Amino acid sequence: MTVRLLTNIGRLWTGNDVCSNAAILVHNDRIAWVGRAADLPQSVPGVVDDIVDVDHVENLGGSLVTPGLIDAHTHPVYAGNRYAELAMRSGGSSPSAITAAGGGIGSTVTVTRGTDPWTLCNGVRERLRDWLLNGTTTVEAKTGYHLTRDGELADVRLLRELEKEPMMPRVHVTFLAAHLVPPEYFGRQRDYVEAVGAWCADAAAAGADSVDVYCDDGHFTPDEARYVLTCGRNVGLLPRVHAGAYKRRGAVQLAAELGCASADLLHHTAEEDIALLSRYGVPAVVCPGTALQQQTLPPVRRMLAQGVTVALGSDHNPGHCGITSMSLVISLAVAAFGISVGDALRAATLGGATVLGTPDRGVLAPGRLADIVQWDADHEGAFAWGFGLKPRRVWRGGTPVQ
Repeated sequence: MTVRLLTNIGRLWTGNDVCSNAAILVHNDRIAWVGRAADLPQSVPGVVDDIVDVDHVENLGGSLVTPGLIDAHTHPVYAGNRYAELAMRSGGSSPSAITAAGGGIGSTVTVTRGTDPWTLCNGVRERLRDWLLNGTTTVEAKTGYHLTRDGELADVRLLRELEKEPMMPRVHVTFLAAHLVPPEYFGRQRDYVEAVGAWCADAAAAGADSVDVYCDDGHFTPDEARYVLTCGRNVGLLPRVHAGAYKRRGAVQLAAELGCASADLLHHTAEEDIALLSRYGVPAVVCPGTALQQQTLPPVRRMLAQGVTVALGSDHNPGHCGITSMSLVISLAVAAFGISVGDALRAATLGGATVLGTPDRGVLAPGRLADIVQWDADHEGAFAWGFGLKPRRVWRGGTPVQ
């Protein structure tokens, strides 16, 4: 049993409110007490008989403290890079020209399939470690660059095993075999859709938490997405959908119909889409890095105004965005979407916890996981200024990781 007291917190952003001159008492991996330092009790039943007997006291020097950040949309299991493609896109090359030059998702599939498991694992490990060291204690991580049954299931198991290692964030694994139709299924898209549906039970058994489908031009139709998501939901996977990344194709309507755990990206979103998300309680995951690259911004302020739960994601992937810092994502969300620092920080904590179905994190309160970040600042407004604000200390389940 370990009891840890974090004191001299200048400003505590709990996820629900702000408290100055605060303290946090941690018992093992959970928060036992949180509040103003002046109100710190002399004893906490079942935790410590006398506050002077705590195992560790850490003076945080008046810093800003928040819950561990949550990245609600990432694609970290891949090999190689697509730097040349990014350069072509920045120069105005069309998607067809990029594909003709050997770019696109298919190129990552080819390289990932040809990479030995040890090298692939090391690359994913380094990315996940970067997230944690940058203050992100929970990462939603998708498969989707093997597009074979065995390869996708191996990716699920890889993520589950890495989560157990030291210096790793918590991982929410999403099965995204319905990312693209692989070349061996050329001309047989329906066969591939049915195969992915059949793999969902195996993905759940391997440790996946969610199932996702890329519903867009060149990927999968709403009917195909409905089939896969229903198969996944029937075996206990939370349904998610890539919706409106390039065009509106009915993915938001599908998310509302199925009661999806999230509709993601939403670069092309109309008022009726926002109304559906609000009416059916479907959270939106928005990714400012990718939205800026595509020069199409989702209407996040209107979503918030209509009561839609919003979460933030980096959309880390080899073809668009290499961000592993959610503090940078918060900065970009404030600048690009015109939302407040409070709304952006809430989307990177409570919003992410809602999307992932993990009420034990995203807020600093008694009984919640002690995933805590001390920042190199004394006010949350620094996120709007810092563009990649750095943490001074990160605790995952009450254990310091740096």
